[in-house]
Parts: sequence; C-alpha cells; structure tokens
Amino acid sequence: MTFSISARCPRTAMFGIAVSSSSVCVAARCGVWARAGAGVVATQNITDPRLGALGLDLLAKGYSAKAVVDELVKANAYSEHRQLAVVDQDGRTAHFSGAKTLGAHRVAEGAGCVAAGNLLASEAVPETMVEAFLAAADGHLAERLLRALEAGLAAGGEEGGVRSAGLYVVDRHVFPIADLRVDWHEEPIAELRRLWTVYEPQMADYLTRAIDPAAAPSYGVPGDT
Repeated sequence: MTFSISARCPRTAMFGIAVSSSSVCVAARCGVWARAGAGVVATQNITDPRLGALGLDLLAKGYSAKAVVDELVKANAYSEHRQLAVVDQDGRTAHFSGAKTLGAHRVAEGAGCVAAGNLLASEAVPETMVEAFLAAADGHLAERLLRALEAGLAAGGEEGGVRSAGLYVVDRHVFPIADLRVDWHEEPIAELRRLWTVYEPQMADYLTRAIDPAAAPSYGVPGDT
C-alpha cells in the first residue's frame, strides 16, 4: 500500500523521508520517523508506528542500520507483515520485507538512500526512485526526496493509485525543518509538490523565528507591523 524513500544528505547530514500510499494519512504513520543526528526509519506495509519510534531510539544509541533492522524484526511478534527501511548516521542502509508483504514488493539501495514499496504496479519503482534521488545530488534533501517520489509515480507507483503523501526532513534541531502532508487527495504527490513550492522559499524564515525571533523578517500578514 506504500512506496517511500529514506535518505541522508552527505553534504548537510540532514535526514528525511518521502512517502505515498493509497491509504489515508500515510505520513502520520510511516513518514515521521527521522531524528537529527541519528537517522531515519520507514515502517510500512501493515504498519506498526512503534517500530519507527524504537528504531530512532536505537539509531540514537549508535546502532547501525542493519543492527536496527535486526532488532526491530526480533522485537515484533508480527514481523512477517512488516516492511522496514533504515538509514543510519553514517549513511548506511538496511531493509526487511516480511513473508506476508503485500503484492509486488521490492527494495532498492543507493549511496545514503533506500527506497521500498509494496503493492507496486511495477517492481522497477524503487530502483527508479533511487536513480532520481542520486541524479539530483546538488539539490536540497527535500527536493531530492520529492523528485524521487515523483519518479516512482511516473514508473507506475502503487497498483491501485495513491491518495496521500508526505515529506519529512530534519536538520540540527529536535523539530523538523519540513513536515508537509497531503492526507487525502486525487493527486497527492502533485499537491505535495505544490506545498513544497510554497513552503521552500519561507523555510529559512520559519527556522529563524524559532531560533532568533528578533532577527526574523516580518510575517507579511494583515496587522503585522
């Protein structure tokens, strides 16, 4: 029901994930498991969000991506239903797809990134996503993740179509620098692109308002002096 890409940017050490699904509100379950300085975890198929939280805690303790996947599989009584992908603080990747992963499913890895999907219209989707991500090496991590998601859709996406999508990126702080979600839409990836186009020029300003409000630009809304 899902395809995603998780990654670390080697230039900035940012972590992030982009995800889409035929299910409602996919980012609330599968797309929020990234932590600055630690890594990123994708938990999908028959999703257990507890695995995302546990995976981030293990990454923060210095576990490698492979060690995290091994621990998550051992910790879950229903691991045969789970699909997992992990990127650690050094950009190493690991993944797992249980025996009951739904439909056509596949995982592809690249330098600092891993794409995973299930119920895919084409098994080429994850490989195409990785290729698109790596081809945009000079871009912002969020832009690279979004391009990968768009490439996955163009390669066939999910067998039954998608209805929700999300983009989540962390940098040096406990809060994300980007957390964009489309929870139910006929074209959620296109809508996610529209949201990013609006948000990206303002992203640095919102960060400044959080860290140093006195140095922040005006809000540009009625009543703001």
